[in-house]
Amino acid sequence: MNADKDLLEAKEDSASRTDVQEYLTFSLGEEQYALDIMSVKEIRGYEAVTRIANAPSFIKGVINLRGEIVPIVDLRIKFGVGEARYDEFTIVIVIQIHDRLVGIVVDAVSDVVSLSEQERRPPPEFGVAFDSRFLVGLAKLQNKMIILVDIEALVSSNELSLVDSEKEVSDEN
Repeated sequence: MNADKDLLEAKEDSASRTDVQEYLTFSLGEEQYALDIMSVKEIRGYEAVTRIANAPSFIKGVINLRGEIVPIVDLRIKFGVGEARYDEFTIVIVIQIHDRLVGIVVDAVSDVVSLSEQERRPPPEFGVAFDSRFLVGLAKLQNKMIILVDIEALVSSNELSLVDSEKEVSDEN
């Protein structure tokens, strides 16, 4: 009977270790956000972009990153937080969603944090100055609330369609 209890506890310990997920935290204005570290390819400084005609204001343009054309989305403008300045301190997080690279502009990159399932809370129904369709949840870390972003949902959304449109083109060929 004790062996069964020990095995059950070992399985629970193992399960609690496997539900830990790492996030890259970053700031937009006064708020702290985080996205799944597995989607991050690199972090770089902002560089001049080639503007695209008739693109929404939050799509700053594209850059050529080692031969790949990468759209640049300013999350500060998209989410309506922070001042959209472009200088030597402006940060671009290059993420990979499916087979597509996308750069997202943020105010600053903070840290990589590990969050267990118990530390992550579901997103609120309302009350956050953020489109909740793109929220994974919230987490409290060192007396600060961190907003967990579903970056894949954001990049794949109809507003951006940076991934879906590429997949449709590939499917047609």
